[in-house]
Amino acid sequence: MKSALIIGGGFAGCAAAHQLALQGGWEVTLVESAPFLGAGVRTKWYGGHPYTFGPRHFLTRDERLFEFLNRYVPLRRLKHVFLTYIERDGQFYNFPIHVDDIERMPDRDQIKQELAEVKPGQSATNLEEYWLGSVGPTLYDKFAKHYNHKMWLIDDNRLLDDAVPAWTSKGALVYEGPREGFHDAISAYPHAPNGYDDYFELATHQAQVLLSTMIEQYDIPNKRVKLSGQWREFDVIISTVSPDTLFERCFGELKFIGLDFHPFVLPMEQCFPDDVFFLYYSGREKFKRLVEYKKFTGHKAPTTLIGIEFPSMNGRHYAVPMSSERSKADRYIGLMPQNVFSIGRAGSYRYIDIDDCIAQAMEVAEKLK
Repeated sequence: MKSALIIGGGFAGCAAAHQLALQGGWEVTLVESAPFLGAGVRTKWYGGHPYTFGPRHFLTRDERLFEFLNRYVPLRRLKHVFLTYIERDGQFYNFPIHVDDIERMPDRDQIKQELAEVKPGQSATNLEEYWLGSVGPTLYDKFAKHYNHKMWLIDDNRLLDDAVPAWTSKGALVYEGPREGFHDAISAYPHAPNGYDDYFELATHQAQVLLSTMIEQYDIPNKRVKLSGQWREFDVIISTVSPDTLFERCFGELKFIGLDFHPFVLPMEQCFPDDVFFLYYSGREKFKRLVEYKKFTGHKAPTTLIGIEFPSMNGRHYAVPMSSERSKADRYIGLMPQNVFSIGRAGSYRYIDIDDCIAQAMEVAEKLK
């Protein structure tokens, strides 16, 4: 029987364990530093309300991935819009920007003139160029300039130069279609009150799971790690932690942005409008987003739980989309020998979602057949 080590018990690590279990013939050890599986997707409770560390709805454009997870964790499809508060206008507007909202903007004539002058599709090398070239300076200032300053804790959006193709692939920034955000994608959330938690147990039930456990030392070229003072060698290693961790940050530490998250309960059954789950704040507010959790979870109560999110340096949650950091991450990944894989949001150093974690786990399992 072949041996595999999975480093990290978040969604990517659990999905990898699941794929190896479905394939069969593997002796899997999963190491997780926290006392539980699921990381930020694990369901927590506050005031009787379930929530996760940031909204973790299942978002995908791949029906195959939806059907896969739905088989193990029954999901209900959601329809919702995304609103952004523009303080200078004193208004909430749809995001992505809807053409009808422009008519409500006090500077609509200036915006229309700028939209007539831009040339969508022209090449851009960073986030600022992409927005200015797509919608002009006024809409950029309203929706993206200050939001990205606080999201990435920077003062210059020209530094964000790694994800231009991904931004461009999402289509126009001003659209005329249905107002449901991500209208061409599936949005869903588990029926179960404990969210995805049952999946983490199901996915890892054939693995040896070591919770509250730290790997003391890595020897990735020889596919071995030190656990409890003993070196253990494996045929395969699947890591979901930041790749710099595996090599003692020999090329320097990879940059991540963290998140300070605070739940609070309000004395009302519902706070946001029916079809609104998220409220974004794109101005100079210190926080970036509010979320009403019962819209996702379906929880019934006379009160409602809101989560407020502040970007911070607390944790390594979001890989910074700078080409210099991407190049550094690629150097680390390039050190990994055959049958060592780096997946998940931290492991791939990409701002990806649950569906991508499942897809990456499937791809690794396919390579190991």
